[in-house]
Amino acid sequence: MSFPIIPHESNVISVNVGGRIFQTTKQTLTLAGTDSLFSQLATESTRFIDRDPDLFSVLLYILRTGNLPARSSSFDVKDLIDESRFYGIESFLIDSLSNSSQFEAFDLRRSKILPLNGRDSPSTVNGGGRGGLHVAHGSKITSFDWSLRRKSTVLTSFSAVDSLLEISPGVIAAGAIDYPGLQIIDLENGGFVRTILNWENLSRSSSTVQGIGSSSEFLFTSFESSRRNSNSIMVYDLSSLIPVLEIDIDSAIPSTELKWIQSCNLLMCSGSHSSPSGVNGHIRFWDVRSRNMVWEIKETQDCFSDVTVSDNLSAVFKVGVASGEVFYSDLRSLGGKDTWICLGEEKKRGLKERREGVGCKIESYGNHVFVSKGNGIELWSEVITGLIGNASRDVSEERVFRKNSFGKSADSGESKITGLAFGGNRMFVTRKDQQSIEVWQSPSRGVSI
Repeated sequence: MSFPIIPHESNVISVNVGGRIFQTTKQTLTLAGTDSLFSQLATESTRFIDRDPDLFSVLLYILRTGNLPARSSSFDVKDLIDESRFYGIESFLIDSLSNSSQFEAFDLRRSKILPLNGRDSPSTVNGGGRGGLHVAHGSKITSFDWSLRRKSTVLTSFSAVDSLLEISPGVIAAGAIDYPGLQIIDLENGGFVRTILNWENLSRSSSTVQGIGSSSEFLFTSFESSRRNSNSIMVYDLSSLIPVLEIDIDSAIPSTELKWIQSCNLLMCSGSHSSPSGVNGHIRFWDVRSRNMVWEIKETQDCFSDVTVSDNLSAVFKVGVASGEVFYSDLRSLGGKDTWICLGEEKKRGLKERREGVGCKIESYGNHVFVSKGNGIELWSEVITGLIGNASRDVSEERVFRKNSFGKSADSGESKITGLAFGGNRMFVTRKDQQSIEVWQSPSRGVSI
């Protein structure tokens, strides 16, 4: 093998770090920004740094690729933080840890337990931007930064927080089903409430928050009047929080789940109600700009326990409250005769009223769907047949999904899973009566936390 001859005036830079020689290019070093030590190395004549060469190697890899190398799992996150700050590239390290492409769904392991103050179990969890985490427990909200170090715990005016969503760095929207108004809370200033958003309903009564969602432009909030005789979805400009329109639900059942479908520019709203005759509900798809409902799925037989939507998989998924089975409906064929297609064994043995899906949670992340079943989790992934990519999917044909299970053990003594959330390369799990958060990630990705 012959190697190219490097001219004397080349872009190749040699750096001596702790006695080990590294070679890179001026272009790579200047990617770090003018204020970084990496950028300075591109212009200095003497390039010796008395630091750890192994840590330098990891940071150089991040600068080159934007990702964490597999070998980074052998380092402690504090060491990498300190070293990244020394070189002035902490933001690159944060981005690499919050990069969802580093998420390995088939190799998730429980890596850490985050304890919470007080006696209250988590009521809702939100994976914040850039790998952070916000947890509501009782009347408190605890936030962790990208390295999962506790940043703050703020006390709210709610007796319990039911809805939580980060809308910008350090700012969250929080609401409760038994306390009026959506509060916009500044976590960087000790939990200062910037403003309270309300819905002016016809009965002129106070309104409580049933659910929160967002897109890149809008903040969506589902309100119900305190008299429980009307409900609506308010749409706010995400940057100014000025109301831009109101969606009249025209239903006795308020929407508790609001999911934005980027590929379709549609808002999915869902809500259900339990009565002596069973559970019924609706899943509706709204064109926000025209205020038109483009499709509705009315749920009566085996209504959902929980529902989610996946842009990557172009499908809506639900857990049947009666069967406990997972169903999907292709977004490209909504309105067809057979709305739901079962992924599990129910399609073989027929529906029975067992209520096995009560309390099950379902969330999509990347190209996968995660379903809590008791104290374990099911992972559903599509098997692409024929051509590679979306072109292989024929809307008229039934798609094939494969199930994997992990974390479930009858003898483990672990409590039932009550919530799932995702952020960067991590999955967060909450359990009944546990005052903590479980962190799951791949041992081959990320650093020790």
